[in-house]
Amino acid sequence: MTAQLNPRGDVAVLVPAAGAGVRLGPGAPKALRLLAGEPLLVHAVRRIAAAPSVHTVVVAAPAADVEAVRAMLAPVAPVTVVAGGAERQASVAAALGAVPAGPEIVLVHDAARALTPPGLVESVAAAVRAGHDAVIPVLPVVDTVKEVDAGERVLGTVDRAALRAVQTPQGFRRSVLTAAHEAAGDPLTDDAGLVEKLGVPVDCVPGSELALKITRPFDLALAEHLLATGA
Repeated sequence: MTAQLNPRGDVAVLVPAAGAGVRLGPGAPKALRLLAGEPLLVHAVRRIAAAPSVHTVVVAAPAADVEAVRAMLAPVAPVTVVAGGAERQASVAAALGAVPAGPEIVLVHDAARALTPPGLVESVAAAVRAGHDAVIPVLPVVDTVKEVDAGERVLGTVDRAALRAVQTPQGFRRSVLTAAHEAAGDPLTDDAGLVEKLGVPVDCVPGSELALKITRPFDLALAEHLLATGA
């Protein structure tokens, strides 16, 4: 059954999904790898579409796969699919350019975080709606972190109390994200990093353990287990 987005919603979600995902091993682009028989992108879009505030979803797909991705997502939700770029920043910019007039809150979400709950989408959007220009979901860093030199010798222990692991979706006031991409000079910087370079404060909200990034075969196996247990 196709999900219906909210025509009165104020949120657009951009999903850059053109990356190769080499750490998952050879094969299809990462967003199109299968998780429990369905592409990661399908899982991600299904959960995004279940968030009540979402008006628009724009996916930036590999240029050669735009039509295939459009057909794949048609039964999931009414999604706009555009050709992505060689780098994430170009893909996000292409998706941002396809957002129609209306939504003033724009979230950027990794397809690899395929199990992200709709509640996290709403939490990030609500923080932007409350007046923050840029919002990221985070989790505390629980491992001990060491600083090392080029020879792998320990230089010291980093105080993890001030560290956070960043997740997506990252949320922005539309005008702020647009300005950040217009000024972008580093294609490898994430969207919050681009906004930071403008001098705009970035605020945090609690993330979700389910919003893990599926990057390695182990992550895929963990996501399979989580789905099997009802995540």
